[in-house]
Amino acid sequence: MQNPPSVPIRPRHEHRGINNRLLLALPPASLEHILRLAEPVSLTRGQRIDCADQPIRHVHFINRGLVCIAKTMEDGRMVEIGAIGIEGVANLLPLIGIHTTILDVFVQMPGTALRIRSDALQAEIERDGVLRQVMQNYVRFGLSELARHIACCRLHHIEQRCCRWLLIAHDNALMDEFPVTHEGLAMMLGYQRAGVSLAMGTLAEAGLIEHRRGAVTIVNRPGLEAAACDCYREMQDELETLFPPDERAASVRIQTDQSRKPR
Repeated sequence: MQNPPSVPIRPRHEHRGINNRLLLALPPASLEHILRLAEPVSLTRGQRIDCADQPIRHVHFINRGLVCIAKTMEDGRMVEIGAIGIEGVANLLPLIGIHTTILDVFVQMPGTALRIRSDALQAEIERDGVLRQVMQNYVRFGLSELARHIACCRLHHIEQRCCRWLLIAHDNALMDEFPVTHEGLAMMLGYQRAGVSLAMGTLAEAGLIEHRRGAVTIVNRPGLEAAACDCYREMQDELETLFPPDERAASVRIQTDQSRKPR
C-alpha cells in the first residue's frame, strides 16, 4: 500500500519572500522599518553565527533553515540546548540587553536569514512599541521552549523525540527533503548514535520517512505528527497564540536592491 503524500502545515515559500514568523507578525510600517536595516544573508551548514563568550554583533532572523544553540564541553563534545528556525532569531540575548553570547550558535540546516546589527535592532525596539511587544513575546516563547526541551529530553522516548525534531526540521527546511546525519541528530538529541540509528530505522520501516546517507525525506507527515510527543503540538499552539500573522505583511517583500544597504 502506498504511503499518503506529505502534508505540509504551511505553504512552502522557499526563499522568495518573508517566512520568519516574528517579521510576519508585524504590521507593514514596523516591518518596513526592520527591512531597511536588514541584510539578506545565506546560511551554510556548520557556519558559526556566534561563539561562546564573544560579542553578539548581529541578530539573525531565520528565513529558511535551522540554527542550533549548543554547549561545547572541554573535550570537544557538543549537546544541543535549543534549535531556532523561522519562528525566531538565532540569539535572543540582545533582546534582553545581553550582548555577549553564552553558548555556541551554528547552522545545522542551510538556508537564509535577515541580519541586523544588534545596536540598530535595540534602537528600533526602543522606538517601536509593537516591535517591542513581539520581541518580548519571543523571549517568553524562548524560555518556554527551553523548559519544554529539557522536559522532553528527560521524559520522552527517543523515537518520539526523533519525530519531533524531524517535524521541526521539515517546517524550517521549507521542503520535504533536507540534510541530516545520524551523528548530527544524536548530538542534537543528546543521545547515543546507535540508539538514534535504530529509531530512524523504525520510522523508515513504518513508512514515515525515507533515509539515505546524509538526507531525510518526509513521506508521511500526518503519521510523523501522530508518532511525535506532545511537545511539538504544544510548541505550535504557543506560536499560533503569540505570533498570529498580520495578513498585510504578506505583501511586503524582501528588498535586495543594492541601493538599499543596511545602516
